[in-house]
Amino acid sequence: MAGDVLRPVDDRARTLAKRLLRTASRAALASLEPQTGFPYASLVTVAATLEGKPLLLVSGLSLHTRALAVDSRCSLLLEAAGNGDPLANPRLTIFGRAEFLDRNDEGGRQARQRFLSRHPKAALYADFADFSFARVEPERALLNAGFGRASEMTAGDFLTPLGTSLLTLAAVEADAIGHMNRDHSDGVRLIATVLCGGTDGAWQVTGLDPDGVDMALGDCRLRYHYPEPLVEAGRLRERLTQVVREARAAAALGSVAEKNPG
Repeated sequence: MAGDVLRPVDDRARTLAKRLLRTASRAALASLEPQTGFPYASLVTVAATLEGKPLLLVSGLSLHTRALAVDSRCSLLLEAAGNGDPLANPRLTIFGRAEFLDRNDEGGRQARQRFLSRHPKAALYADFADFSFARVEPERALLNAGFGRASEMTAGDFLTPLGTSLLTLAAVEADAIGHMNRDHSDGVRLIATVLCGGTDGAWQVTGLDPDGVDMALGDCRLRYHYPEPLVEAGRLRERLTQVVREARAAAALGSVAEKNPG
């Protein structure tokens, strides 16, 4: 792509790319047909690792699974849902290589947990013998934030490295999600509605990573992006408490404003 068409990558672009990746529930997957080398496009459901690497659950009967087993090169197109012209909505294309995971090792277990948290109905077939999890190892990406707002990205622009102090986050994430949804459901609702502008309803946390909180209400997805990244897994509870307090305070201010509309 001509350089004069592209915009420099800034923090706003990085945050948007992460939001697209973390909130997407499906993507267009492009692989290479083994017999001909032609690009083959298919629709897949998608989740993400704690770092932000795309996760797929694929069937061995699918052509794209057989294609990736022969040539791991692929790309994923993720888009933000919206009204009006779809070409005006942000989208992200990730270029990388698919790696099939052993469901019995730590990487496979983490992939299963995060994928099923994003797609709970997939539990009906995720453990079938012909299904497997794959992780896309990104090499680069193209962000299109709308007309005239395209940026080429390195993997480092949208991935979140897990330092030593964050390595235990995977071990505590599932319990923290359960705790938030079970014991702080009203706080989750306020984060989604007050801080993220979502419609009112029984929102559920579906993912916790160093950069933010993923939430779902039916097929709707929202993400609260932390002002500053989490740097220690042991401070996750403190961070979530802080976000809930912020949401409650914002809700209280909104109630005052409604009673005293200027």
